[in-house]
Amino acid sequence: MRNAPFRSRSANPRSLTRSPSPLRQAGMSLIEIIIVIVLIGAVLTFVGSRVLGGADRAKANLAKSQVTTLAQKVESFQMDTGRFPATLDELVTEPGNAAGWLGPYAKSTELLDPWGNEIVYRAPGESGPFDLVILGKDGQVGGSSYDADIAYE
Repeated sequence: MRNAPFRSRSANPRSLTRSPSPLRQAGMSLIEIIIVIVLIGAVLTFVGSRVLGGADRAKANLAKSQVTTLAQKVESFQMDTGRFPATLDELVTEPGNAAGWLGPYAKSTELLDPWGNEIVYRAPGESGPFDLVILGKDGQVGGSSYDADIAYE
């Protein structure tokens, strides 16, 4: 057998060559980075709109139950005093001419809707002894979706 030149087993022929070409080392291009940023922005926009929309939905549901609860407090005032309150403030502080007042029936914070607007109260009402109306997110009469009026019926 002929003597072959000595080769180390650890020597790898690839390690003796130059480093890989720049094409093999390339990372993400500028266009790829921009596409990733746009996709992340789209996902965040979608998630943000769903979260904020959920807050409005929760406030609308809260307004529906709030108008019913406040109507019950108005009726309690009427049962105790024999008359309906002239304003919602009479549920919070005792009026001078209300014999039998056993309040306070409500807290002053309960006289504001979930969006911070005052609740509309009329006595006598157009469709009954009194009207209670929450004007919705925009605080204006009428509207649709979250801006729609919520009335006690």
